[in-house]
Amino acid sequence: MRFRPCIDLHRGVVKQIVGNTLGDRGDPVTHFESRRSSAYFAELYRKDRLPGGHLIMLGPGNNAAAARALKAYPRGLQVGGGMRADNVRHWLGLGASAVIVTSFLFQDGRLQRHRLEDLLEATGSDRLVIDLSCTKRGSRYFATTDRWQNFTHFEINRPNLELLAGCCREFLIHATDLEGRQEGITADLVELLGDISPLPTTYAGGVRSFEDIERIERLGQGRLDFTVGSALDIFGGRTLRYADLVAFNRRRAQS
Repeated sequence: MRFRPCIDLHRGVVKQIVGNTLGDRGDPVTHFESRRSSAYFAELYRKDRLPGGHLIMLGPGNNAAAARALKAYPRGLQVGGGMRADNVRHWLGLGASAVIVTSFLFQDGRLQRHRLEDLLEATGSDRLVIDLSCTKRGSRYFATTDRWQNFTHFEINRPNLELLAGCCREFLIHATDLEGRQEGITADLVELLGDISPLPTTYAGGVRSFEDIERIERLGQGRLDFTVGSALDIFGGRTLRYADLVAFNRRRAQS
Protein backbone atom coordinates (compact mmCIF):
# COMPACT_ATOMS: atom_id res chain seq x y z
CA MET A 1 0.00 0.00 0.00
CA ARG A 2 1.40 3.38 -0.98
CA PHE A 3 0.47 6.96 -1.71
CA ARG A 4 0.16 7.88 -5.39
CA PRO A 5 0.49 11.59 -6.22
CA CYS A 6 -1.62 13.40 -8.81
CA ILE A 7 -1.62 16.41 -11.11
CA ASP A 8 -5.08 17.43 -12.33
CA LEU A 9 -5.09 19.87 -15.24
CA HIS A 10 -8.03 22.05 -16.25
CA ARG A 11 -7.48 24.56 -19.08
CA GLY A 12 -3.75 24.17 -18.63
CA VAL A 13 -3.76 24.99 -14.90
CA VAL A 14 -3.18 22.66 -11.96
CA LYS A 15 -6.48 22.55 -10.07
CA GLN A 16 -8.50 20.55 -7.60
CA ILE A 17 -12.17 20.40 -8.52
CA VAL A 18 -15.29 18.56 -7.42
CA GLY A 19 -15.10 15.77 -9.96
CA ASN A 20 -18.73 15.24 -10.88
CA THR A 21 -19.28 18.98 -11.51
CA LEU A 22 -17.09 18.80 -14.62
CA GLY A 23 -19.62 18.94 -17.46
CA ASP A 24 -19.99 20.58 -20.83
CA ARG A 25 -21.68 23.71 -19.51
CA GLY A 26 -20.35 26.22 -17.04
CA ASP A 27 -17.29 25.99 -14.83
CA PRO A 28 -16.74 23.15 -12.36
CA VAL A 29 -16.69 23.75 -8.62
CA THR A 30 -13.02 24.48 -7.90
CA HIS A 31 -11.34 24.14 -4.51
CA PHE A 32 -7.84 25.11 -5.56
CA GLU A 33 -6.04 26.71 -8.49
CA SER A 34 -2.26 26.69 -8.39
CA ARG A 35 0.08 29.48 -9.40
CA ARG A 36 2.74 26.84 -9.93
CA SER A 37 3.17 24.94 -13.16
CA SER A 38 2.50 21.29 -13.87
CA ALA A 39 6.26 20.84 -14.25
CA TYR A 40 6.82 22.12 -10.70
CA PHE A 41 4.66 19.33 -9.24
CA ALA A 42 6.18 16.71 -11.54
CA GLU A 43 9.68 17.74 -10.46
CA LEU A 44 8.57 17.61 -6.82
CA TYR A 45 7.37 14.03 -7.25
CA ARG A 46 10.57 13.11 -9.09
CA LYS A 47 12.73 14.55 -6.31
CA ASP A 48 10.75 12.68 -3.66
CA ARG A 49 10.84 9.42 -5.63
CA LEU A 50 7.10 9.01 -6.08
CA PRO A 51 6.59 7.06 -9.32
CA GLY A 52 3.22 6.01 -10.67
CA GLY A 53 1.41 9.30 -10.13
CA HIS A 54 -1.62 10.27 -12.22
CA LEU A 55 -1.46 13.21 -14.61
CA ILE A 56 -5.06 13.81 -15.64
CA MET A 57 -6.22 16.20 -18.37
CA LEU A 58 -9.73 17.39 -17.56
CA GLY A 59 -11.06 18.54 -20.90
CA PRO A 60 -9.33 20.51 -23.67
CA GLY A 61 -6.47 22.98 -23.41
CA ASN A 62 -4.12 20.80 -21.36
CA ASN A 63 -1.75 19.22 -23.87
CA ALA A 64 1.13 21.67 -23.46
CA ALA A 65 0.99 21.60 -19.65
CA ALA A 66 0.85 17.80 -19.65
CA ALA A 67 3.85 17.59 -21.98
CA ARG A 68 5.85 19.86 -19.67
CA ALA A 69 5.07 17.64 -16.68
CA LEU A 70 6.15 14.52 -18.55
CA LYS A 71 9.39 16.19 -19.55
CA ALA A 72 10.06 17.08 -15.90
CA TYR A 73 9.49 13.50 -14.72
CA PRO A 74 10.02 11.12 -17.64
CA ARG A 75 8.64 7.60 -17.05
CA GLY A 76 7.38 8.74 -13.66
CA LEU A 77 3.77 9.68 -14.46
CA GLN A 78 0.78 7.94 -15.97
CA VAL A 79 -1.27 10.24 -18.23
CA GLY A 80 -5.04 10.19 -18.76
CA GLY A 81 -7.80 12.28 -20.29
CA GLY A 82 -8.82 11.86 -23.91
CA MET A 83 -6.64 8.81 -24.49
CA ARG A 84 -7.50 6.83 -27.64
CA ALA A 85 -5.87 4.17 -29.75
CA ASP A 86 -4.72 6.80 -32.24
CA ASN A 87 -2.92 9.08 -29.76
CA VAL A 88 -1.54 6.91 -26.95
CA ARG A 89 1.79 6.30 -28.70
CA HIS A 90 2.26 10.07 -28.84
CA TRP A 91 1.91 10.37 -25.06
CA LEU A 92 4.12 7.37 -24.38
CA GLY A 93 6.69 8.94 -26.66
CA LEU A 94 6.54 12.14 -24.59
CA GLY A 95 7.58 10.20 -21.51
CA ALA A 96 4.44 8.77 -19.89
CA SER A 97 5.08 5.52 -18.06
CA ALA A 98 1.55 4.39 -19.00
CA VAL A 99 -1.69 5.76 -20.38
CA ILE A 100 -4.96 5.80 -18.42
CA VAL A 101 -8.07 5.04 -20.45
CA THR A 102 -11.79 5.02 -19.69
CA SER A 103 -14.30 6.54 -22.09
CA PHE A 104 -12.66 5.27 -25.28
CA LEU A 105 -13.34 1.70 -24.18
CA PHE A 106 -17.10 2.18 -24.03
CA GLN A 107 -19.82 2.99 -26.54
CA ASP A 108 -23.51 3.25 -25.68
CA GLY A 109 -22.55 2.20 -22.18
CA ARG A 110 -21.00 -1.11 -23.21
CA LEU A 111 -17.40 -2.29 -23.28
CA GLN A 112 -16.06 -2.45 -26.85
CA ARG A 113 -13.59 -5.30 -27.15
CA HIS A 114 -12.30 -4.17 -30.53
CA ARG A 115 -11.32 -0.80 -29.05
CA LEU A 116 -9.51 -2.55 -26.23
CA GLU A 117 -7.65 -4.67 -28.78
CA ASP A 118 -6.68 -1.54 -30.73
CA LEU A 119 -5.32 0.00 -27.53
CA LEU A 120 -3.34 -3.10 -26.67
CA GLU A 121 -1.77 -3.11 -30.11
CA ALA A 122 -0.61 0.46 -29.48
CA THR A 123 0.51 0.13 -25.86
CA GLY A 124 0.83 -3.45 -24.75
CA SER A 125 -0.81 -4.46 -21.48
CA ASP A 126 2.22 -3.34 -19.45
CA ARG A 127 1.67 0.32 -20.37
CA LEU A 128 -2.10 0.48 -20.07
CA VAL A 129 -4.05 1.49 -16.95
CA ILE A 130 -7.82 1.13 -17.08
CA ASP A 131 -9.79 3.73 -15.15
CA LEU A 132 -13.05 2.27 -13.87
CA SER A 133 -14.17 5.25 -11.83
CA CYS A 134 -17.64 4.46 -10.68
CA THR A 135 -20.92 5.62 -9.18
CA LYS A 136 -23.37 3.68 -7.06
CA ARG A 137 -26.73 2.72 -8.52
CA GLY A 138 -28.87 0.88 -6.02
CA SER A 139 -26.50 -1.41 -4.16
CA ARG A 140 -24.00 -1.85 -7.01
CA TYR A 141 -21.22 0.24 -8.55
CA PHE A 142 -21.02 0.93 -12.28
CA ALA A 143 -18.25 2.55 -14.31
CA THR A 144 -19.00 6.06 -15.56
CA THR A 145 -17.61 7.79 -18.64
CA ASP A 146 -17.41 11.19 -20.34
CA ARG A 147 -16.13 13.11 -17.32
CA TRP A 148 -18.23 10.88 -15.07
CA GLN A 149 -21.48 12.17 -16.54
CA ASN A 150 -22.73 8.91 -18.10
CA PHE A 151 -23.38 5.51 -16.56
CA THR A 152 -22.22 2.37 -18.34
CA HIS A 153 -23.57 -1.17 -17.97
CA PHE A 154 -20.14 -2.27 -16.69
CA GLU A 155 -20.50 -3.30 -13.05
CA ILE A 156 -17.52 -3.28 -10.73
CA ASN A 157 -17.54 -6.96 -9.81
CA ARG A 158 -15.11 -9.88 -9.77
CA PRO A 159 -15.92 -11.35 -13.21
CA ASN A 160 -15.61 -7.98 -14.94
CA LEU A 161 -12.32 -7.09 -13.29
CA GLU A 162 -10.94 -10.53 -14.10
CA LEU A 163 -12.08 -10.04 -17.70
CA LEU A 164 -9.80 -6.98 -17.97
CA ALA A 165 -6.97 -8.24 -15.81
CA GLY A 166 -4.98 -9.70 -18.67
CA CYS A 167 -5.29 -6.51 -20.70
CA CYS A 168 -3.71 -3.89 -18.42
CA ARG A 169 -1.16 -3.40 -15.66
CA GLU A 170 -3.48 -1.90 -13.04
CA PHE A 171 -6.79 -0.21 -12.30
CA LEU A 172 -7.51 3.34 -11.18
CA ILE A 173 -10.91 3.67 -9.51
CA HIS A 174 -12.40 6.94 -8.25
CA ALA A 175 -15.48 7.05 -6.09
CA THR A 176 -16.99 9.75 -8.27
CA ASP A 177 -19.60 11.04 -5.85
CA LEU A 178 -16.87 11.92 -3.34
CA GLU A 179 -14.05 13.07 -5.60
CA GLY A 180 -12.89 16.51 -4.45
CA ARG A 181 -15.36 16.75 -1.55
CA GLN A 182 -13.11 15.77 1.40
CA GLU A 183 -15.99 13.89 3.01
CA GLY A 184 -14.19 10.65 3.82
CA ILE A 185 -13.79 7.48 1.81
CA THR A 186 -16.46 5.23 0.33
CA ALA A 187 -16.00 2.32 2.71
CA ASP A 188 -18.07 -0.28 0.89
CA LEU A 189 -16.27 0.38 -2.41
CA VAL A 190 -12.87 0.09 -0.72
CA GLU A 191 -13.92 -3.18 0.89
CA LEU A 192 -15.25 -4.49 -2.43
CA LEU A 193 -12.04 -3.65 -4.27
CA GLY A 194 -9.93 -5.23 -1.55
CA ASP A 195 -11.93 -8.43 -1.95
CA ILE A 196 -12.13 -8.74 -5.72
CA SER A 197 -9.42 -6.83 -7.58
CA PRO A 198 -7.00 -9.17 -9.35
CA LEU A 199 -4.51 -6.39 -10.18
CA PRO A 200 -2.78 -3.51 -8.38
CA THR A 201 -5.51 -0.92 -7.86
CA THR A 202 -5.49 2.71 -6.75
CA TYR A 203 -8.49 4.08 -4.89
CA ALA A 204 -9.34 7.79 -5.07
CA GLY A 205 -12.14 9.82 -3.57
CA GLY A 206 -12.75 11.64 -0.31
CA VAL A 207 -9.46 10.87 1.47
CA ARG A 208 -9.03 13.61 4.08
CA SER A 209 -7.04 12.19 7.01
CA PHE A 210 -4.70 9.47 8.19
CA GLU A 211 -7.74 7.82 9.73
CA ASP A 212 -9.12 7.45 6.19
CA ILE A 213 -5.81 6.00 5.04
CA GLU A 214 -5.86 3.49 7.90
CA ARG A 215 -9.41 2.49 6.91
CA ILE A 216 -8.30 1.97 3.31
CA GLU A 217 -5.55 -0.32 4.55
CA ARG A 218 -7.88 -2.27 6.83
CA LEU A 219 -10.91 -2.54 4.56
CA GLY A 220 -8.79 -3.01 1.43
CA GLN A 221 -6.69 -5.71 3.14
CA GLY A 222 -3.52 -3.74 2.41
CA ARG A 223 -3.98 -4.39 -1.31
CA LEU A 224 -4.97 -0.91 -2.49
CA ASP A 225 -2.88 2.16 -3.17
CA PHE A 226 -4.50 5.55 -2.65
CA THR A 227 -4.31 9.09 -3.95
CA VAL A 228 -5.11 12.37 -2.23
CA GLY A 229 -6.16 15.62 -3.87
CA SER A 230 -8.06 18.46 -2.24
CA ALA A 231 -7.11 17.58 1.35
CA LEU A 232 -3.38 17.83 0.62
CA ASP A 233 -1.53 20.97 1.74
CA ILE A 234 0.24 21.43 -1.60
CA PHE A 235 -3.24 21.78 -3.14
CA GLY A 236 -4.56 24.15 -0.50
CA GLY A 237 -5.81 21.47 1.87
CA ARG A 238 -5.55 21.66 5.64
CA THR A 239 -5.81 18.08 6.86
CA LEU A 240 -2.95 16.13 5.21
CA ARG A 241 0.65 17.18 4.70
CA TYR A 242 2.45 16.14 1.55
CA ALA A 243 5.67 15.64 3.54
CA ASP A 244 3.89 13.17 5.82
CA LEU A 245 2.73 11.09 2.86
CA VAL A 246 6.24 11.06 1.39
CA ALA A 247 7.43 9.77 4.77
CA PHE A 248 4.60 7.20 4.77
CA ASN A 249 5.86 5.78 1.47
CA ARG A 250 9.43 5.67 2.69
CA ARG A 251 8.44 3.75 5.81
CA ARG A 252 6.48 1.27 3.70
CA ALA A 253 9.40 0.79 1.34
CA GLN A 254 11.65 -0.08 4.28
CA SER A 255 9.25 -2.49 5.96
